[in-house]
Amino acid sequence: MAKKTADLLVERLIEWGVDTIFGFPGDGVNGIFEALRTNQEKIRFIQVRHEEAAAFAACGYAKYTGRLGVCLATSGPGGIHLLNGLYDAKCDGQPVLAITGHTFHDLIGTHYQQDVDLDKLYMDVAAYNQRVTGPDHVVNVLDEAVKTALSYRAVAHITIPKDVQDWNSESKRSPANVPKHSADLFAAAIPVPSQDQLSQAAAVINQGSKVAILAGRGCLNARAEVLELARTVAGPIIKALLGKAVVPDRDPYTTGGVGLLGTAPSQDALEECDTLIIAGSGFPYLEFYPKPGKAKAIQIDISPTRIGLRYPVDVGLIGDCRTVLRALLPLIEKKTDQGFIETCQKRMKSWTELTEERGKRTDVPMKPQTVTYHLNKLLDSDAIVSADSGTIATWAARYIDIRDRMQFSLSGSLATMANGLPYSIGAAVAYPGRQVVCVVGDGGLTMLMGELATLVKYKLNVKVVVIKNNTLGQIKWEQMVLEGNPEFGVDLQPIDFAGIATNCGAAGFTIEKPEEAEQVLRLALAHDGPAVVQAVVDPNEPPLPGNVSTDQCIKFSEALMKGQKDGWKILKTVMKDKIREVV
Repeated sequence: MAKKTADLLVERLIEWGVDTIFGFPGDGVNGIFEALRTNQEKIRFIQVRHEEAAAFAACGYAKYTGRLGVCLATSGPGGIHLLNGLYDAKCDGQPVLAITGHTFHDLIGTHYQQDVDLDKLYMDVAAYNQRVTGPDHVVNVLDEAVKTALSYRAVAHITIPKDVQDWNSESKRSPANVPKHSADLFAAAIPVPSQDQLSQAAAVINQGSKVAILAGRGCLNARAEVLELARTVAGPIIKALLGKAVVPDRDPYTTGGVGLLGTAPSQDALEECDTLIIAGSGFPYLEFYPKPGKAKAIQIDISPTRIGLRYPVDVGLIGDCRTVLRALLPLIEKKTDQGFIETCQKRMKSWTELTEERGKRTDVPMKPQTVTYHLNKLLDSDAIVSADSGTIATWAARYIDIRDRMQFSLSGSLATMANGLPYSIGAAVAYPGRQVVCVVGDGGLTMLMGELATLVKYKLNVKVVVIKNNTLGQIKWEQMVLEGNPEFGVDLQPIDFAGIATNCGAAGFTIEKPEEAEQVLRLALAHDGPAVVQAVVDPNEPPLPGNVSTDQCIKFSEALMKGQKDGWKILKTVMKDKIREVV
């Protein structure tokens, strides 16, 4: 029996093991939706309220499962809406397949309705990008798209004109296109560096007296190996934010995060180390690395193009971090001098005491870190936590402690807003039995707030904790501290998020006082079904970096002198925070 192009597409996705597609319907993909309807027992369609959320959800699904994420959108505007989430996947190296519709094949390029040339539009974001020309073409193209996405941990895109979706397989196949010649098989490449390269790397490490490890998302499957490395070299594990879940945050061999959202002990370790091992990380902020030439460096990365990208390394090792570390560890000598790690541990003890003291603050208005401090204590040992971009990333990075099998992610290199809630949709669909929490700001949540209805529709047990300060906090502080200007254009019209949650069919909770935080969060987490907790917090609490630079102090002073609104309140808050660091 002849099959339509759309049927062949969906059946091949199923053969590839795809069980979930996130998307939004439209007339440009009606043929594909009919194929999904007739195959709904084998593949789920999750309808979001905005195509951007579909791409984010596919990216989150890929991040938390390690499998291919798939999203679907109609021609023209639907395909355009996918782009931000797809760039998030591209920038963070996640395998995502985007499927879009197109206008009628013989009206493309004639200014017809929704005639957007999506295969041209996607040229930058997609590692594989192709238009399907018929039923005899679709399987070949889909196989290439899936293998490219998985092989390169990248975005792949295929677009199918709306009429082509309904063409049947009795069309004339070219004689060169042998039926069933393409295999639905992905064979992963697992390179191992040569023994000579491993020996060179080990020699550099063995010669170092103060060895630090910068671990990123490439080490998420290498916890045991990274911990063994740290114990062998007697050095700290410094975590890029996408690598937060590499090791538990309270392990004595980690100093936590790095960068503006990181810890002072991590920055001190990077400044003092004489040897740096960069493992699976593309942490972009060059100013936080040791000064070039100050430290010898080894880099482990799956991509040869990343070697030496951020720091002038001495030896590059290509491969999966777990595989490479297993080959490297037997060559590394155990260091007897524990001085460097002991110094890092003493600093980290003081830093932990400081953050705990800040988290327990009882000030009114409530401090944002009070919320994440109490939330952290209530999370399951296998919770999946997604954060949004903005000041919320700081509070999540510093106060959510990774334990056991917990997972954590956010938009890393793209640092886009609005990813947190859709990521959680992807996580909850993939792991229906696990606790899923997203920690977001009021700015990011507002952008894709309609996805609260998606949680309700599919009964996804996601808890949304929104830090409500009625301002775009990260931009506010950047304007002041980085530019030396008073805030402008960042005030937000207040929204009752708990009320919106209730009107969508979810549970809504509100926290306004620090003494309410633990009890309300406990109630929300225990609620059977989706829930939103709005925490009303002090907009003048700054997300201070671990080490404040002189230039940042100068810019901050300039902003206050130029007439920063609530300047005196902000100054008092900052002074209280800095005094706590000194006392």
